[in-house]
Amino acid sequence: MVANDPYILLAAARRLHRAGEWDTALALLASQPDADVAELRAQILVDRHWWRLDDPSLAQAAIDVLDTASPLALYLGAQLAYTRILFRRDPLADDAQTAGTGFHAATHDKSLRGWATFWLGVVADNVHHDPVAAQARYAEALDLCRKEGDLLLESYVVRHLGGQAIERDHSQGEILLRRSLHLRSALGVRPQVAAAQATLAGELPEGPEREMLLEAAAATADELGLTWLLDALSDR
Repeated sequence: MVANDPYILLAAARRLHRAGEWDTALALLASQPDADVAELRAQILVDRHWWRLDDPSLAQAAIDVLDTASPLALYLGAQLAYTRILFRRDPLADDAQTAGTGFHAATHDKSLRGWATFWLGVVADNVHHDPVAAQARYAEALDLCRKEGDLLLESYVVRHLGGQAIERDHSQGEILLRRSLHLRSALGVRPQVAAAQATLAGELPEGPEREMLLEAAAATADELGLTWLLDALSDR
């Protein structure tokens, strides 16, 4: 029935994507030529590359199938560029520009505006080291996600706001990090839950809660093959 109903197929693939079951989601989409499927396949491959740091050519090839001037293609290309920069995966000389222009172009698309605004904040934060500009982008993205009811985006925004707040007000920053974890847990986004557990643990004193968070994060990271998270956890 799934194979004959595009709506059910896409819905199932999206659920698998959120759970970090990228390979199964891609297998479900493998024989489907529909344009919506091509867009989702590209999103899944870019996301899988972010978490696993696997072969980026697979994600790039999926983007190349799309209209390369479309907001989604520019957005996904910006994500790949930022991934290369952040994780030092042979970044290209123009990756910072690609990330900035791609995310900025995507802000003109209603469905991508909130996420693109958030990523512009991340680029300002981690590439240009401009926390003031980053905070302004995060605040804008928070307003957008709350208007749209996008709880996953909110979990990302408050995690980064929490990271900024922790230096000046540890209790307030911890509240935001906990909110990020609770939202992600409610949504069933397993890779993001593991990352939130590790982030929160890093701000807690030695004790049972910290150890439980690290244990849970490591179990998920190992099961799903979350490369950079496994590396980060091995240092703790």
